[in-house]
Amino acid sequence: MAKKVTISVPDMLHEQLEKWRESFNLSKMFQDAVSEAIQKKEDFQKRIRQDLDLGQIIERLRREKMQSEGNFLETGKTDGILWAKTAHYDNLKYALHWNDLQNATKDEVLGHYFAEKFNLNCFMEHDTYSQSEYVHNYLKGWKQGIEYFWAEIKEKL
Repeated sequence: MAKKVTISVPDMLHEQLEKWRESFNLSKMFQDAVSEAIQKKEDFQKRIRQDLDLGQIIERLRREKMQSEGNFLETGKTDGILWAKTAHYDNLKYALHWNDLQNATKDEVLGHYFAEKFNLNCFMEHDTYSQSEYVHNYLKGWKQGIEYFWAEIKEKL
């Protein structure tokens, strides 16, 4: 059973249709065009489902996650070294023994530094930074940067 569909066309196209109405089966042309467009969409979706195996997607996302986490670790390490270069001796010694990564912004010595650092970085949302794996990796890297700096200078003091 056929159903009626109303379509809208610009005035100029309507004028041309009126001129050529007897030469074309407009209904058939519309059906063919819509059928072809739908078939292309369905074929494309089928190809995507077949080509992109869920296992491949998961593997790609794992690689991207490791890369992203690694970037935060390296950024933290660099920031830690930069901080250590200008830190007061007492604060440097404190940072070497500091391990409370979950409460970085609440720390009495380092909290102000981390709060300012986190507010400047869009990846560290204000309410969620203590739970973020990225922030945790950043802080681990920061701590490594401090330890690396200390290992380089401690024998010279």
